[in-house]
Amino acid sequence: MKNLLVKIFASGFGTGYSPFASGTVGTLVGVAIYYFLPVKYVILVAVIIFIFGVYISTAAEKIYKKKDSGKIVIDEIAGYLFSMAFLPKSMYFAVAGFFFFRLYDVWKPSPARESQDLKGGWGVMTDDLIAGIYTNVTLWICVLIIKFIV
Repeated sequence: MKNLLVKIFASGFGTGYSPFASGTVGTLVGVAIYYFLPVKYVILVAVIIFIFGVYISTAAEKIYKKKDSGKIVIDEIAGYLFSMAFLPKSMYFAVAGFFFFRLYDVWKPSPARESQDLKGGWGVMTDDLIAGIYTNVTLWICVLIIKFIV
């Protein structure tokens, strides 16, 4: 039963089992959570999922017998929510956040790539935290540009 619960949460309620682009599909769970979540709770939920994700992804790596298995997408969920923290809530930002987050998550600019070497769930979760921070900064730059143009 414990293994089943770990698989359910680690895989983003099964989205990690997508036959293609499981990280992208898993990120959509983050988008759905963001859509229904009041803005003031986005950072709190991101932190909770991150902390829970360290534990869950550590356990999932043991179950899947693989470091950062593609089936583990709880990191994408938390990372996307970090991307959207403190931003004005709009569909434009939600979509831009999705694309920028996936870009940074796949690209893994330093120190995101190096953070994958951290032990267990820390390595799984931290690169997505960093991708989320990069995305958040990028989106805030967009906010400032729009503010000065309009």
